[in-house]
This record gives sequence, structure tokens and C-alpha cells, in this order.
Amino acid sequence: MSRIAIIGGHGKVALQLSRILSSEGHAVTSFIRNPAHAPDVEATGALPVVLDVENSTTAEIAAALDGHEAMVWSAGAGGGNPERTYAVDRDAAIRSMDAAAQTGVARYVMVSYLGAGPGHGVPADNSFYAYAEAKAAADQYLRATDLEWTILGPGTLTGNPGSGLIEVSPKDPGTGRETSRANVALVAAAALELPETVRRTIEFRDGSVPVVEALTAL
Repeated sequence: MSRIAIIGGHGKVALQLSRILSSEGHAVTSFIRNPAHAPDVEATGALPVVLDVENSTTAEIAAALDGHEAMVWSAGAGGGNPERTYAVDRDAAIRSMDAAAQTGVARYVMVSYLGAGPGHGVPADNSFYAYAEAKAAADQYLRATDLEWTILGPGTLTGNPGSGLIEVSPKDPGTGRETSRANVALVAAAALELPETVRRTIEFRDGSVPVVEALTAL
């Protein structure tokens, strides 16, 4: 059994991920901003802990992560406010990486998106621009750390049931980008267990290959 922390624990992917990990026997701590979300987290088998990462220092995040073996960043500002997007998706994410390194949480899984990076191509006047820039910066920072990182790049998220079937490194990512949140949770859970995914950026969408088979073939 491992102790795994999830930051952004009330998100739709995170709730499914904590249920999967808890059912596998892991001790899951889900960090949430709103105390009212605690019952939803508890229902997945995870331990809810209130932590406002946007306004937490690196030292405070490190103290919260102490004792865990792995963590998943699944938080986000939710768009709409560029200033807050940078504060959460870039700055707080980077503080969490530094905190993980400081407290010895070597394994770090980042939930990003398909097409993230400096060449994201989103125009500056697009409402998605701040998020694209923030994720590009956070992902690049993570790649430069000594953490055992994995960056997950799912396509356009849907509420469809999880098939457990994906396509990794889609050849034409511009079309058919749909990726169920349930499949993202399955990929994150599998990645935590598979050494093949360490220091890899894994872009994927719903497909026809079982998750573990797709990830072990990297």
C-alpha cells in the first residue's frame, strides 16, 4: 500500500481517481479548497484535507505532503480569470513540485492536456491563452526537476463512461480528441504503478488499446 496525495481532490477526474486508488488498497489524501466538498471526497474512500494551494507557501504544501510516496496534480483554476489561472495552474503547481522535492515525494503525476507546451498555438486574444501558457510553464518546470514525473495529456474531456481503452500519441490529434474523464483517471492510476511512464509525457485520447498495454508499450 502507498500513501498517495491528490491536489485538486474534488475535480471530476480526481474523484474517480481517488475511488480507483482507494479500491486498490492505497491510502489516498485528497486536498480540497472548499470544506463543503469533504463528504464527496470521503465517499470515494479518500481522506479529505483542506488546503488552499493558491494561497499556500511551498513550506505549507511540503508539510501537507509529508509522509506520502506519490502525488497527482489535478487542480486548476477553471479558467475565466487569467490572473487566477496563472496563480493556480502555473505558480501553485510549481510550488507543489518544489514542495514534493523538499519532503521526499519522488513520484509526481501531472494532469495536463493534449497539445500543451510552448508551441500550443493559442492566440493571445483567446480566452484559453492564459491556461495554455500556465500549463506550458508548469510542465516545462516539472521536466527540469529531479522528480520521477509523468505528464498526462488527455484530449477534450467528456463525461462518457470509461472504456479502459485509449490511443497514445494520436497521429492526428486535431480530430477526434474526445477523452472520458474516467479513462483519464484510469491512466493516472496505472501510471503511478508503471515505471515505463516515468519521465514521459503521455498524450492520449479514447481509443482501442487497453490502458496498461498502451502504457507499457511506450
